[in-house]
Amino acid sequence: MLTFDNVRKQYGSIVAVDGLSLTINRGEVLGLLGPNGAGKSTTVNLAVGLLAPDSGRVSIEGAGDPRQPSARRRLGVATQALALYDMLSGRENLRFFGEMYGLSGSTLAARVQKSLEFVELTDRAGDYVGTYSGGMKRRLNLAAALVHDPELVLLDEPTVGVDPQSRNQIFENILALKRLGRTLIYTTHYMEEAERLCDRIAVIDHGKLLALGTVAELLTAHGVKPVLVVQTAAGEQRAETIDPLGELNRLAAIGTVNSFHVERPTLEQVFLHLTGRSLRD
Repeated sequence: MLTFDNVRKQYGSIVAVDGLSLTINRGEVLGLLGPNGAGKSTTVNLAVGLLAPDSGRVSIEGAGDPRQPSARRRLGVATQALALYDMLSGRENLRFFGEMYGLSGSTLAARVQKSLEFVELTDRAGDYVGTYSGGMKRRLNLAAALVHDPELVLLDEPTVGVDPQSRNQIFENILALKRLGRTLIYTTHYMEEAERLCDRIAVIDHGKLLALGTVAELLTAHGVKPVLVVQTAAGEQRAETIDPLGELNRLAAIGTVNSFHVERPTLEQVFLHLTGRSLRD
């Protein structure tokens, strides 16, 4: 659905995207993970045609360069910075964005209504957006990205600052879009979100693609092992092992095991292994 072919983008001496080659398959949810300054925002801006690559090529299946208006009509974008007008109602916001995509008349009215229903905001559709809670604004921001019924949707940190109920509703919206066959790119710093929602994960840093695959594939490829935690009379013992049961039997044979549990490897461990533990500002 979307292809990056050896894409490079540089700002002065800073290389934001460095030879990125990546294919996002039709109908999948691709998680785009990386530390601050890794190149995620530049990658998203290249994907939606706001930036042109210095070299390489970005293309949308059947539409070509995303800088072309005909290609952009197939895109929907929910930015991290809310793209809403507080002095318009929820319905008026969606009408405005729908008109920007060329919708009008009964088609526009139907798409606005469907989008409001999708994010469960019909009961507040006539209220000024300035009166909405943070979670409601996030859901309307998603509706604005969907009002023209795009095939490819880019979601940039769509759950930042929302309450648990709105966060769960956004999750349900994303899964519903996947069932409808839409293709989604999902950027987030929340590893549990990526594990729950994404078919594949792409980890980028310093503008380069460091890893790509399912969560299980990443855990296997990058050597993250389970940790067996055992409580004995001598205290707690921790052992990183690919065979927790065998290690438990070994420890039980030389002393009394009071309790034990296994800490399964996580996507966060893979992420830190690939990108390091130093702070990023």
